[in-house]
Amino acid sequence: MESRLKQIREEAMKQIEASDALDKLNDIRVNYLGKKGELTSLLKSMKDMAAEERPKFGQMVNDVKQVIEAKLDETKAKLSAKVREEQLKTEVIDVTLPAKKNWVGHRHPSTIALEEVERIFVGMGYEVVEGPEVELDYYNFEALNIPANHPAKDEQDTFYINQDIVLRTQTSPVQVRTMEKGKLPIRMIAPGRVFRSDEVDATHSPSFHQIEGLVVDKNITFADLKGTLAEFAKELFGPETKVKFRPHHFPFTEPSAEVDVTCFKCGGKGCRMCKGSGWIEILGCGMVHPKVLKMSGIDPEEYSGFAFGVGLERIALLKYEIDDMRLLYENDIRFLKQF
Repeated sequence: MESRLKQIREEAMKQIEASDALDKLNDIRVNYLGKKGELTSLLKSMKDMAAEERPKFGQMVNDVKQVIEAKLDETKAKLSAKVREEQLKTEVIDVTLPAKKNWVGHRHPSTIALEEVERIFVGMGYEVVEGPEVELDYYNFEALNIPANHPAKDEQDTFYINQDIVLRTQTSPVQVRTMEKGKLPIRMIAPGRVFRSDEVDATHSPSFHQIEGLVVDKNITFADLKGTLAEFAKELFGPETKVKFRPHHFPFTEPSAEVDVTCFKCGGKGCRMCKGSGWIEILGCGMVHPKVLKMSGIDPEEYSGFAFGVGLERIALLKYEIDDMRLLYENDIRFLKQF
């Protein structure tokens, strides 16, 4: 047994000294010190020895075990240091090189404009309501006082899915659906995507966004409409902004008006942006037509209201002085990173 123990020690030392990799050291540790290793086998064979010989032999095995472990640890430390030295030579970092830039996304200019409009109206007590983009012809036209033979249906170049279903041309159907619920008073804005069969150019797109507002309550007058939109214009374009109302016609409002604001670029003096007039058109509005109220189940003798609609892209174009609507949709990073 003693000779076998000495042989195991000499073999282990030779193998450890010849090792040039950490994984080989691990194999040696398992072969000699593991559960099925050489020294463990010798310890198990002690049951066949005389009782008085076991303590001495057990001590001898433990001594050899300690010698092998010490040699393994010493060699492992040397090899680890060597590996680390090689890493430092090959994995050189040039700290003078510029770092890789982490490109972080941000809000789209249209999103920024929408959040600004929502902030203004929510601050005035309005709620934001959404509705379906695929809409019934009834809600998109008839409930808004635009019957089947009305010329406005042709003017809007509608995408029809079938005779009764369309891609909405405005977000006004959301207003009708809200009125039909009968929960009064109403103070809401309805932002969303709308669709019209337009050719793509600098000011038109078959898909764009609108924000329409509605107020229905007792004793609502045109003065309430003017005051609301004047406050909206000042919050959006600056405290010195003034508004001007021009008579117009919309089937769902009576009376109706187009709203202009003083040019925020020149202050109303006249410039390229306002084409020398000092005014810029931003939206359409009017008092809700009695027929629209009645079709939605609201008594026009007791309640009145006003409505308005503005193109989200138009606000973004004006606010950021963008001269081509297509830039908002092309996802050109050179354009978008400016915001």
